[in-house]
Amino acid sequence: MNEERSLSSELGAIHIADEVVSVIAGLAAIEIDGVASMSGGIVGGLAEALGRKNLSKGVKVEVGKEEAGVDLSLIVRFGSRIPDVAWAVQENVKKAIENMTGLKVVRVNVHVQGVSFPQQKNDEEATK
Repeated sequence: MNEERSLSSELGAIHIADEVVSVIAGLAAIEIDGVASMSGGIVGGLAEALGRKNLSKGVKVEVGKEEAGVDLSLIVRFGSRIPDVAWAVQENVKKAIENMTGLKVVRVNVHVQGVSFPQQKNDEEATK
């Protein structure tokens, strides 16, 4: 998955690795209010358990020569309106990738994998 895409100019070639697009998408997604975290499944959980923070967790990209497609899996905070959060994530990810890489984003699919509930202090004190 460490493929690179090349853009050419009169001065030379520019190489953008798929991992770079994944990191941009992940960071743009977690900027949105209402996104609790990205959902990386079993592999993402194992990487975190081993102490490695994966900035592209929950992100799958397909990058062509001039276009990109993104699939995001995320956890939404309880109380957030899921469609509004998903639309904001789509717009922010599209804008970030297009501005930073020059690639045209043709799709941003958002997969809501769960809801994050706030922990209450009374519940924590009761367990002590």
